[in-house]
Amino acid sequence: MKTLSRDLSWLRFNARVLQEAQSDSVPLLERLKFLAIFSSNLDEFFKVRVATLRRLTKLKKKTRAKLGESPKRLLKEVLAEVFRQQQEFGATFREQLLPELNRHHIHLLSEAELTDEQRQWTARYFEKNVRDLLSPVVLDDTLHHLFLKDQAVYLTFFLHQPVAAKSKKAEAERVLIMELPTKRHGGRFVRLPDVGSERYVLFLDDVVRVGAPAMFPDYRQVDVNAIKLSRDAELDIEEEVSGDLMEKIRSSLAKRATGFPARLLFDPEMPAEALRAVKQKTGITDEELVEGSRYHNFRDFFGFPDFGEADFQYPPRPALPHPSLPRTGSLLAAIGQRDHLLHPPYQSFDYVTRLLREAAADSRVSGISITLYRVASKSEVVKALLKAAKHGKQVTVVVELKARFDEESNLFWADKLKRAGAHVVFTPPELKVHSKLLLIARREDDETTRRYAYFSTGNFNESTATLYTDHGLFTADEHLTREAAAVFGYLLDQSKVPELELLLVAPFGLRAGLNALIDYEIKQAKKGHEAYILLKVNALEDEGMIAKLYEASQAGVRVELVVRGIGRLVPGQPGQSENISQRGLVDRFLEHSRVYVFAHGGEEKVYVSSADWMTRNLDRRVEVAFPILDESLRAEVRHLLDLQRQDNVKARDFENGFVLPAAGEKPMRAQEATYAWLKGLKRRQQVQAKSKAK
Repeated sequence: MKTLSRDLSWLRFNARVLQEAQSDSVPLLERLKFLAIFSSNLDEFFKVRVATLRRLTKLKKKTRAKLGESPKRLLKEVLAEVFRQQQEFGATFREQLLPELNRHHIHLLSEAELTDEQRQWTARYFEKNVRDLLSPVVLDDTLHHLFLKDQAVYLTFFLHQPVAAKSKKAEAERVLIMELPTKRHGGRFVRLPDVGSERYVLFLDDVVRVGAPAMFPDYRQVDVNAIKLSRDAELDIEEEVSGDLMEKIRSSLAKRATGFPARLLFDPEMPAEALRAVKQKTGITDEELVEGSRYHNFRDFFGFPDFGEADFQYPPRPALPHPSLPRTGSLLAAIGQRDHLLHPPYQSFDYVTRLLREAAADSRVSGISITLYRVASKSEVVKALLKAAKHGKQVTVVVELKARFDEESNLFWADKLKRAGAHVVFTPPELKVHSKLLLIARREDDETTRRYAYFSTGNFNESTATLYTDHGLFTADEHLTREAAAVFGYLLDQSKVPELELLLVAPFGLRAGLNALIDYEIKQAKKGHEAYILLKVNALEDEGMIAKLYEASQAGVRVELVVRGIGRLVPGQPGQSENISQRGLVDRFLEHSRVYVFAHGGEEKVYVSSADWMTRNLDRRVEVAFPILDESLRAEVRHLLDLQRQDNVKARDFENGFVLPAAGEKPMRAQEATYAWLKGLKRRQQVQAKSKAK
């Protein structure tokens, strides 16, 4: 069975992100942001995947043989591809974006490009705003070990050519190092005074370079270069099965700060003496060295000045009001009448926080249960839960402490919820809760208890809800809410696996349920009936599911894949995957929803889910795939998926790049078409309602 490497496939995805930075059709500052996204993605890749590969290379030979592929060979291929992409990244910045900025009268200068007047201004700025933020450390015999923070930019100072008159005081050569004070300064960039219509920007690094000679007057030559360390971010707590999980997480977070170095980026112009001193004091070896550029942490371009130019950014796309949920008044009442689909960021996530605030204040609401994977730093969701707990509601919160890079935030909110009286549940180390569920129990007028639920593909996070495309289902359907309650029961006590008919839930039922649905399509195809599978996910990595899709293709099932990131399946292979096509979308918003569609003998089934088709999601996480039961809402999801299947502007063929419009075909950009379609949805529903009434 032919598959691609998971890591090389992910790097292909990041290359597609880089394409957005290279595209003339993307607004100028948005192109810079795509460079920032590419850089941030690559940082995480080194912290997680490259670090993991390096650990695997250190296993014993017999153990490595069980992996199926050589981690040493794969690491070599990965690093070669990373180097190629970094070269392309640098060329994109230097040869495309800098000239384009210049064309718009914006000049990102280097220290060497400053005029005498600009240099004098920068020197004054340094003395007034920067010098007091600096505290360089000398790398000499008195320093036994140098600790570098993860992901921070450091500047090294190589001092040489001492002033003759002061040579007795000064050593012939010295190396110092300090962290670039980006946060304390308030950003990475400094705007210089405009000159007519020309606008000028300087890296904070270069402000320090201008001021460095004044800091070290005993030397004629001061070379200032940048380095950045990425550390292993894997917590590795999946291997532990006993002890207090919260304490393990806290311990792991502390270890992360001092973790295994995954990569040291360095300026290729950095003097050998300075690099040698850094290696000696940190213990970093040549294996971790990666040649970078003069500047690191391009993710700081998220904070590049916008100059008040609207054309430099995407046009505003304010979140749309929902066509059937009330803007004011009771959301619980509206959900009690019918199901509703929410599509952030096209529609406002505020409906979720409003629902929680309403439930917190409703005297008839007795309980709220929710899963929290990643929450915003100033979470309105958690504030509503705190309010509910203070009002005496039974609030049950399943907090995922192993949400990578969000553990500290989750610990903070978990502590606050516990102090407020909420029942906070931490899952066992071997079981990560990735599903997004909300369940509200309310006593109705007839004194019966009715449940209201919100199932989602996206986190309960107001910040990411403006950037990630997701689907959420508000429902009071008795069968769905009863099964949601059973899932929460499982999260509270893993000893009993719930019996479910509608929901497909990992780790005990999702894989089997998907296999059964695919098997049904295979049987239909063999009978000569129409059979198809439409699958939209962030990642398709699991070998068992890939093999099943290959089997379906061989039986004649048409399989269409929309995969944002990792895609290990190889479509179009003779005798294996002739009936499989694959594409991905990279655009303004991050595609985050997962949708599974099966022809099912003419009675199409549509599932929306939090789960990618990765081994970890299917076997080691709690994930939920929920069916869309309402016919009109099912058609809604299908239409939005069809727009992505038809995209010929931002869609990528994994082998050949952009999917271009066919001759005579109009350009169709799915995200723009989605916004326009949802904007007119209420009007179309009203027209349909009037038509039916006649």
